[in-house]
Amino acid sequence: MDAKETEKKVIDIIEKIRPYINRDGGDIRFVKFEEGIVYVQMLGACVGCAMIDSTLTDGVEAILLEEVPGIIGVEQI
Repeated sequence: MDAKETEKKVIDIIEKIRPYINRDGGDIRFVKFEEGIVYVQMLGACVGCAMIDSTLTDGVEAILLEEVPGIIGVEQI
């Protein structure tokens, strides 16, 4: 899978995750995919939320690591 295919798959998965994050007043935006790392921006109620690290690590990152070959991590910017 090349970088463009990986990026498209990542974006598709983030779009599927987005409604669950929206339920709590937050949002997630894909920024870029570079060297195995997915960069996202957390918005809305996610900004300043005590659970943001858990959402990113146990939620978004865990799903992407399982579903998309070549992903080694997720970083918030």
